[in-house]
Amino acid sequence: MTITKTMNGDEAVLAFEGWLDTQAAPEMHAEVEALGEDIKSIVFDFGKLEYISSSGIREVVAAYKKVSGQLKIKNASPGIMSIFKATGIDRKITFE
Repeated sequence: MTITKTMNGDEAVLAFEGWLDTQAAPEMHAEVEALGEDIKSIVFDFGKLEYISSSGIREVVAAYKKVSGQLKIKNASPGIMSIFKATGIDRKITFE
């Protein structure tokens, strides 16, 4: 998996490519934890994400808590979106 980080003021945009699975989840965790306390919102761009496991979903929820709910996911494929719908997370997180 590859993560590309872009900063827009107090917003961090993390673009994912590949699989967000048990092996890649620690990398995502480290990227989110490395964001400073001055970050007010996070955007995850899942346009090139092929797969997300329960470990990846756990890291999405942790990021949501880190920024007090100011998390947005954009470009999620129908398959990945169905996972968020099945877990009910789509009712908490903003999707574009």
